[in-house]
Amino acid sequence: MQVLDARIESIERVVEAAAAVIFDGGTIVFPNDTSYALGCDPYRPQAVDRVYTLKAHSRHQALTLLVASPAEFLEYARSNPLAILASKRLLPGPVTLIVRKPAFLPDDVTAGLTTLEMRVPDEPVARAILERAGPLAAASIVGNEEFDVDLRIENGTTRYDRESTIVDITEHQARLVREGAVGHERLAELLGSITRTSAKARW
Repeated sequence: MQVLDARIESIERVVEAAAAVIFDGGTIVFPNDTSYALGCDPYRPQAVDRVYTLKAHSRHQALTLLVASPAEFLEYARSNPLAILASKRLLPGPVTLIVRKPAFLPDDVTAGLTTLEMRVPDEPVARAILERAGPLAAASIVGNEEFDVDLRIENGTTRYDRESTIVDITEHQARLVREGAVGHERLAELLGSITRTSAKARW
């Protein structure tokens, strides 16, 4: 396993190393804004299988799709009523948005679900990698989990010390699935009326 430290290596070297692995169908660990992430090319079935295997993920538990920008997010979320508003007011940031899965995305990324979890990280290294080699299908890393990946990128502690907030925007009213780094009151200010529910997730 190759290890690069983004605090001492040039961002160009880090990004090109990540791109080489991703384009070759490999897996990487990289810094996200709320935790580190284990990721791969979502259009490479064997790479996606590898992420599931490394993470010991249930095949009924979807991966999250990370993209580089709010504009790219909208390419995947066009059929979602609140997508434009959410992209302008919440992204990039520590928020996971649940959208309707576009038909062109492989089913194995979403574990066969009709919805897709998406993030635009508020993390410069992650976004630089995503701009060069994204999108990435990813699973969050909890604590000091170690994985046998092709490349691990270090960048110290993450920007936020809480898990991401999860918001379902598949309907005309936003639904708070999990409160995290962005609280309910702030979401209501940004999106208007928002309902609550509860779910277990780690992003």
